Amino acid sequence: MKYINGHVHLEESDMCESDGKLFLTEAFSVIMEEILHKGTDSKEKVCEWKDPDQLRALLDLDLREHGESHEQLLQRVQDVARYSVKTCHPRFFNQLFAGVDYHALTGRLLTETLNTSQYTYEVAPVFVLMEEEVLRKLRSLVGWSEGDGIFCPGGSMSNMYAMNIARYWAFPQVKTQGLWATPRMAIFTSQQSHYSMKKAAAFLGIGTDNIFIVQADESGSMIPEDLEAKIMQAKSKDAVPFFVNATAGTTVQGAFDPLNHIADISERNGMWMHIDAAWGGSVLFSKKHKHLVSGIERANSVTWNPHKMLLTGLQCSVILFRDTTNLLMHCHSANATYLFQQDKFYDTSLDTGDKSIQCGRKVDCLKLWLMWKAIGTHGLSERVDKAFALLNFFASLLVFSVT
Repeated sequence: MKYINGHVHLEESDMCESDGKLFLTEAFSVIMEEILHKGTDSKEKVCEWKDPDQLRALLDLDLREHGESHEQLLQRVQDVARYSVKTCHPRFFNQLFAGVDYHALTGRLLTETLNTSQYTYEVAPVFVLMEEEVLRKLRSLVGWSEGDGIFCPGGSMSNMYAMNIARYWAFPQVKTQGLWATPRMAIFTSQQSHYSMKKAAAFLGIGTDNIFIVQADESGSMIPEDLEAKIMQAKSKDAVPFFVNATAGTTVQGAFDPLNHIADISERNGMWMHIDAAWGGSVLFSKKHKHLVSGIERANSVTWNPHKMLLTGLQCSVILFRDTTNLLMHCHSANATYLFQQDKFYDTSLDTGDKSIQCGRKVDCLKLWLMWKAIGTHGLSERVDKAFALLNFFASLLVFSVT
């Protein structure tokens, strides 16, 4: 390769770019055929399963000194598509995400191609404004006319944000002085809640031993009376109750905790109430099913993953806050002056990057926005209602088979 003044020679650069564009075009044809055509055909396999040793040999995963030919690389794309699990397949039921929405997928492709970071208006002007609007609309569905929020890399991280903000709300000195300046803290969550609560407590230095597990009933919902008992138990151990996590749609049973009852207990004890609605939050779109989250507007924070029930595609997760005092910024800001200058030529409140614990942050709002634009709130409501109708149909089959 020839260089002139440290730069690739123009003709060779143009040739490489031409080859790259040709490869992208042909690779996209493989994606369309193997994943979006065959991968959505119920007559095709969900996965061409191979044992790990077989798969390693088939994929030839070694990374070598020199690159491969155009034809070899296309075969790599073909092999990746062939041996991967097709989560868009009609018979893929393994996780809480499945299917494909083509408008959302277009948003994902556009996001990857533009390859920007969502931290300042100057580098992501479209997406800063778009995220602001999507978050505003989601908060309005919760029942908040004001508030805050941010897109996070998954529901576990959204739950961690909630716990961290709650701790800062209860003990603001923790940001500068650390855990030695705080009392022993107590967290309360159901035995059916997501394991990310334990991870968050460990990651934040609160400790998993300071999570008090609340019993659930047969349906998987938290028992409020046991929550009150666990709060008394924590206080008897000189721990300060500061955070209760309720779940709207548990991972295993799909149960919804009694939010109003939990909110009453939280308010009486001066605790931050968080709702992990990663799966169940989407019922807010449905007039028929939103009663399942009655009382959600009383929470201090809500986790919601549109990639689960709404087909937005991985990953699409938000943490929403009722707070209007800018807690999210105060808790996480580091005021890096090289990035978040205050003398810019636009409203610097649009530079939302200091609200995040990340620096670079992937754009996750476009896929949801474009899908929402395509089918509207009504279409999303129908999607939720259909999911519940299919659930009820499947349940009826199970009952019939048992009887």
